[in-house]
Amino acid sequence: MKVPKCGNLLFIGFMGVGKSTLAKELAKELKTVCLDTDKIIENMENKKIKNIFSTKGEEYFRELEQKVAIWLEKNVKNSIISTGGGFIAVGNLKKIGKIIYLKSSFDGIMKRLENHPKSKEKLAKRPLLQDRKRAKELFKRRSDTYKKLADITINVEKYKNKREMIKELMKLFDTNVSSR
Repeated sequence: MKVPKCGNLLFIGFMGVGKSTLAKELAKELKTVCLDTDKIIENMENKKIKNIFSTKGEEYFRELEQKVAIWLEKNVKNSIISTGGGFIAVGNLKKIGKIIYLKSSFDGIMKRLENHPKSKEKLAKRPLLQDRKRAKELFKRRSDTYKKLADITINVEKYKNKREMIKELMKLFDTNVSSR
């Protein structure tokens, strides 16, 4: 399978669900470029996301996401793109590419992060996960939006490993393309 001629494959979902990990694996499989919107923003600002939030606030960060979204729409084709959890708020998301929602329960995400070999590092770099109660509320608020925007949904909790998810994604993607 190749990245579709229609453009990019864009991973959305709550923070910590595995968007960056799966996007990198899929890009390797397809022998194409993988971009991460959070990494692009960190490079633009020469700061980590956590520091952008603490020094300039969430609103400023969301403005940076919109700038990145506009750049992606105009300049990036046939690539795999992982996004931050709140990237769904950008106005032109559907124009960037085919949207793949990585779905999980909140508890599943927390378990994944807590069981990761670098769990402290993974949790520390996510400012919006510092207050678990507020994070769970945010998760609930965003879940419907993820569902509505998705062209393809993959429930990551159904799979044992990345390899299984990649295989399923490729099957689902081929089915969706051939049915149009």
